[in-house]
Amino acid sequence: MHRDIQKIVIFRALQLGDLLCAIPAVRALRRHFPKADITLVGLPWAEQFLQRFPRYFDAFEAFPGYPGLPEQHYAVRDIPRFLARMQAEKFDLALQMQGDGTLVNPLIELFGATHTAGFYTGTGYRPPGDLFIPYPSQVHEVCRHLLLMQHLEIPHQGLDLEFPLTDRDYADFEALGLSVQPGRYVCIHPGSRATWRRWPPLAFANMADQCVELGYETVLTGTEEELPIVKQVARLMHSTPTIVAGKTSLGAMAVLIKHAKAILSNCTGTSHLASALGTPGVIISMDGEPNRWRPINKSTLLTIDWIQTPDLRLVAEALADKLALPLPIEQSIDSV
Repeated sequence: MHRDIQKIVIFRALQLGDLLCAIPAVRALRRHFPKADITLVGLPWAEQFLQRFPRYFDAFEAFPGYPGLPEQHYAVRDIPRFLARMQAEKFDLALQMQGDGTLVNPLIELFGATHTAGFYTGTGYRPPGDLFIPYPSQVHEVCRHLLLMQHLEIPHQGLDLEFPLTDRDYADFEALGLSVQPGRYVCIHPGSRATWRRWPPLAFANMADQCVELGYETVLTGTEEELPIVKQVARLMHSTPTIVAGKTSLGAMAVLIKHAKAILSNCTGTSHLASALGTPGVIISMDGEPNRWRPINKSTLLTIDWIQTPDLRLVAEALADKLALPLPIEQSIDSV
């Protein structure tokens, strides 16, 4: 890829875990084009994501939605205005990092960038040129985008995820007034935006009670929309958890996970957040694609494919193993 690229736009209008999985590719892109202006086109919520990564992104454009894409409701009148703004930017490079390109490749071409790169399927449309690669369907989501960078002759800068914490995050966490001590509690995250990714509430309750038996407090996390399933888990528990679902900002949630002894979660955005923060734990995969969506650091976060091995004892043993690990120095009460 030519070094004279000055303006880049990335299209990835998806949720938290999807964006976190793209960060290693964006990191490589920034290292290769240190002076380029990089714009992220994402769902409206992702503007806060941009603010967390100012060294990687320079601008944000809220995606208004498009026919066939389920992530965002759209009004037809908004789409021409959006495309006009994209074309007015005169981007040198547009990166389609949304999926296999079947639906979005024609849309990305309408951005009017000098060069367009991304993925395509064998029968799907792709803009002219040699900057597109066949969609690699059997690889981890992190590696998929690094393969695109490799095709563009952009060296990768590691596979690690990132989630920088700010003073505001810690202030939001302190405002919760929780009595939990660093390294002495387990975060239990039973929710997921997709219902088929949810492990049964009774299973979460059983594992939460096991954590209490092993001497740890339990904190049930989730969004406001996930509060009903969180309350269901709490009702099924024999012990009393701390419930923070619906009460935390994304940053406060990250601080809570950062200082947890471990996390037990569905394979969802929260699992990638734990991966970025280095928190150990057990992740339950319910969607049949553990090799694509599991946390990238599998030595820290063990992913169990529940579809293949629906064995509660396996989860219990794995969680007990994570809780038996020594506390990291920064989380050890004795080191304060």
